[in-house]
Amino acid sequence: MHVKTDQKTDELLDRLRREVAGTVLGPEDDGYDMARTTKFGDPEARPATIVRATGAADVASAISAARETGLELAVRSGGHSGAGFGTTDGGIVLDLHEMKALEIDVAGRAAWAEPGLTAREYVEATGRHGLTTGFGDTGSVGLGGLTLGGGLGLLARKHGLTIDSLLAAEIVTADGDLLLVDDEHHRDLFWAIRGGGGNFGVVTRFRLRLHEVDEVVGGLLVLPATAEVVERFVALAQDAPEELTTIASVMACPPMPFLPAEVHGRLVVLAMMVHTGPVEAAEKAVAPFRTLTEPLADLVRPLRYPEMYGEDPPSGGGAVFRTSFVDDVDHAAASAIMERLEAPGGGRVVQLRALGGAVARVPADATAYAHRSSRVLVSLGAFYADPADRAGQQAWVDGAAAVLHRPDGPATVNFLGREGSARVRAAYPDATWDRLLAVKRRYDPDNLFRLNQNVWPDPA
Repeated sequence: MHVKTDQKTDELLDRLRREVAGTVLGPEDDGYDMARTTKFGDPEARPATIVRATGAADVASAISAARETGLELAVRSGGHSGAGFGTTDGGIVLDLHEMKALEIDVAGRAAWAEPGLTAREYVEATGRHGLTTGFGDTGSVGLGGLTLGGGLGLLARKHGLTIDSLLAAEIVTADGDLLLVDDEHHRDLFWAIRGGGGNFGVVTRFRLRLHEVDEVVGGLLVLPATAEVVERFVALAQDAPEELTTIASVMACPPMPFLPAEVHGRLVVLAMMVHTGPVEAAEKAVAPFRTLTEPLADLVRPLRYPEMYGEDPPSGGGAVFRTSFVDDVDHAAASAIMERLEAPGGGRVVQLRALGGAVARVPADATAYAHRSSRVLVSLGAFYADPADRAGQQAWVDGAAAVLHRPDGPATVNFLGREGSARVRAAYPDATWDRLLAVKRRYDPDNLFRLNQNVWPDPA
């Protein structure tokens, strides 16, 4: 459904322009085409309007308009939803990107942050004080969606998920109310937004614990990929001290300027390493990875933590994602990874994240992210520039998932693609799902917030 500027659209635009302090864009406005696109969203989607909110009042106005008109509501902060939920065809886009206020309480080791801040903006600002919160691994990702889905990143094994540092939040619910949620106020809702995604409202501010992290030992370690290297890497990552977090991407080597041309296109392990302890301890922890095989490049070095959020990979085009937790990556699984990546076609990656440490010390029922004992997250991605290539990439992901994943296995919603309601349901344990449904029925019984990995109010 492509939008035309008919009377209803004009009335909606007029209403929002009267109520909203921020910018309201319609299909005929300058800047609309650029504003409607997201990193992985449908490039053909044309929203009825895009509301660039500047505060909670603007958020409430957009929510009220969606509720009263019945239009689909897409909420985005950084526009990185791998499932493409940051845009809508014919509905209302609530864009939080301009909400970037940040209040840092150095003495209290906490910060109030708005959802439009990117991970890079946040860590650079807090890093000036030698403090930080763990936010993913990509600098341009917005804080909003990343946090609500859990927040698995470069400090996970040492300081846990982003939600493990979430002290409070301010959220606008489906009826337009602005609520403070924490361990004393609306505790059920505070529990649900820590891993339940954007199902329950739009968070306009997060209060986050700050950790003392200034200089780390980190960077990229590039290894030739073989089944043995992949298997041993994951085993070492699981057994490493919790100060060391790793993210290993097995893929065809991109044309990196610090690698010779003959390496480009070969299968490699691109391993992001971050150690938060002293340099001597870090060198000891990283040493076994360096001796797995002769590295193609070793950029692991002492640096300030904000430097870990370097340039983002090129964007554009679409992608297909699948994800699941597994107990281990044995030789058979590692061999399957290599076999799948050696198949004809490009733009494909298998990413392996060893968990444990601080993530595992939080009780499973403390947050809606319940996978505390999970050991390894296996994520599959296939990217394409031409929409005609999507079917082939989808087939590759499906085939790889059939070998590497349990079809009904647990997952984290931040890494799911558009895999259907049954997959979302399977991503949560039964007890967690029942609690999420109860919160959903209380705060959003009409499922206004449905353009997400949806916790539906009544599955019957």
